[in-house]
Amino acid sequence: MTKVSLAKDIYWVGAVDWNLRDFHGYSTSRGTTYNAYLILDEKNVLVDTVKHTFFDDLVAHVSEILDPEKLDYIIVNHVEMDHSSSLPKMAKLAKNATIIASERGKDALVEHYGEEFANVKTVKTGDTLKIGARTLTFVEAPMLHWPDSMFTYVVEDKILMPNDAFGQHLASGARFDDEVDQHILMEEAQKYYANILMLLGPLVTKKIQEVVQMGIPIDMIAPSHGVIWRGDPSKIINAYAAWAAGKAKKKIVIVYDTMWGSTDKMARAIAEGAVSQGVEVKMCKLRASDNSEAMTEILDAKAVLVGSPTLNNGMFPTVGSFLTYATGLKPKDKLWSFFGSFGWGGGAVRAMTEMASKVGFEIHQPGLQIKYVPDQEDLKKCFELGKQVAAKIST
Repeated sequence: MTKVSLAKDIYWVGAVDWNLRDFHGYSTSRGTTYNAYLILDEKNVLVDTVKHTFFDDLVAHVSEILDPEKLDYIIVNHVEMDHSSSLPKMAKLAKNATIIASERGKDALVEHYGEEFANVKTVKTGDTLKIGARTLTFVEAPMLHWPDSMFTYVVEDKILMPNDAFGQHLASGARFDDEVDQHILMEEAQKYYANILMLLGPLVTKKIQEVVQMGIPIDMIAPSHGVIWRGDPSKIINAYAAWAAGKAKKKIVIVYDTMWGSTDKMARAIAEGAVSQGVEVKMCKLRASDNSEAMTEILDAKAVLVGSPTLNNGMFPTVGSFLTYATGLKPKDKLWSFFGSFGWGGGAVRAMTEMASKVGFEIHQPGLQIKYVPDQEDLKKCFELGKQVAAKIST
């Protein structure tokens, strides 16, 4: 392997997972990487490991640079298994290495891998580790996105290693942001934030403010997934700040599914009404667009309209799945509305409205229900609904 250097004596030693297509329900059409970093100094440090199925890649990449037995420290920024499941094997190779984690990280390591990790050295925000010419500083980041999460900062090189923050699921032969298509890069970064961190927006805002107040200059951000930000690290920091603040544009996302085409006709008419008011519209038909794609579109939208046919007096299963996913992520400052078709008995619109109300979503009332196949008068009502919602988000 050609050595990938972030700075003098700092290397990427992770693995590329070209074939990953699902990450606990989040579609990853472009694969991912599991990034780990090796720092050589008077003391040698491995920052994070990789998913256990890529352990051999990690060992091969480290071994080209350093005998793993010469590792002095292994830092665990986050215990989720895509980053830590190689740790037990790596710890046996690096038998003299001290493992470092947050206090909650230590507890999680014991819970995942047993009492052999009970002697992990713990650190908290502001703690430092002098490894020779370099100093590592630690910043706890609880719930970004697990309780144990933390960042490692290489002071002299101004490199932030924040594990899951600022990442993307993007497999590539390139390792740096200035080597890949910027549209694809930001598309995957937005999808990553929308489906992993959206719920945690207030904590993201607070952590960015905290890092700024600490006066930490950042020349490079080396996350645990995807490419490394060296060309313009402020690009992803500013994007996170905007997403966390709930900044949105005049955009409506219509998420729906259909049985015999009636709800589809309603969705199209609603979209036409919104477009007539100069509002951007995105259509996400479930079973053609998955939940994670829909949430990515919703991240920067001002309104969401959800449509479902009635099945067994309730929502269509794919719509129920989507709303479970969406209410869990709790997108902020969106206007929601619901529509659907029914036969001899309704229920879908009521069920969707109740589900959204329970989590405090702002709802444009009333929902729109149409019996069987919509006729021209029904489609006019749909068109008007699109116009109404567009007008409301344009004021």
